[in-house]
Amino acid sequence: MPEGIGDFVRALPKAELHVHIEGTLEPELMFALAARNQVELPYASVGDARRAYEFSDLQSFLDILYQGAAVLQTEEDFSDLMSAYLRRAAADGVTRAEIFFDPQTHLSRGVAFATFMAGFLSAQRKFAGEVDSALILCFLRHLPEEDALRTLDLAEPHLDQILAVGLDSSEVGFPPEMFKSAFARARSMGLRTVAHAGEEGPPEYVWQALDLLGAERIDHGVRSLEDPDLVKRLRDEQTPITVCPLSNERLQVVPSLDRHPLPRMLELGLNVSINSDDPAYFGGYVGDNYVQVAEALKLSRDQLATVARNSLASALTR
Repeated sequence: MPEGIGDFVRALPKAELHVHIEGTLEPELMFALAARNQVELPYASVGDARRAYEFSDLQSFLDILYQGAAVLQTEEDFSDLMSAYLRRAAADGVTRAEIFFDPQTHLSRGVAFATFMAGFLSAQRKFAGEVDSALILCFLRHLPEEDALRTLDLAEPHLDQILAVGLDSSEVGFPPEMFKSAFARARSMGLRTVAHAGEEGPPEYVWQALDLLGAERIDHGVRSLEDPDLVKRLRDEQTPITVCPLSNERLQVVPSLDRHPLPRMLELGLNVSINSDDPAYFGGYVGDNYVQVAEALKLSRDQLATVARNSLASALTR
């Protein structure tokens, strides 16, 4: 890869459409918030925490992610978390960020919905001149749909701050069809819809996300390539697919970065973008994903520019 690829990537206007705010909690901030809130961590140091970030699959990562979220307790904590992400996104050339958050993770710990929303909003306002940002409320699919519906009840006073709903957490064994009612209700409330599908789960989960949830964007979606009919539909409809290469490598969805299917997806005419997913845990923010993928897969600058244009065109509005 020629010198200057990092500068080229940073200069590309781009949207980040697949990033979990809880997954941007760097160990340094985790320790600072733990001290502030008198939370005991299972790590002796920042270095110990980073060494724990070795994962065999999605579930092994989620276990550590939810453990780390325990330090997030006050409006100030959530504002600090969002500010740290938006500062880094701006440095990477992100002009639009659509950011996932997991209310159930915080509600289950006794944190009020208004607390994290106020924290997020204060940071979004602070960085509004650098990054246009919006929030996507994700349902945790390992919890019952009834819990998702209760979360929507709590979200109702805050709908002006929420762009869309999504579906995340453990995929295998929790198909999208389990959340038809929650998504139907969200759509009736004026919310847009996206869903994680086809990461560890089969192509059938992508079909369900499209047909049963009305998902307008597929998050991950790499296993779609196993179904030619699905590939044709995604290509013909130009359904946005938010690919997260470093995440796929770290969670062993792909054996190595140089075997990631992104080039094949581009060749097939799919509408793919590059995103960071949970960058604090997977070793790179969106700019790192662009650069490392470009190096591993020998992507051209034209291909990178296409991906960046795809991301901007795939952003949602209300």
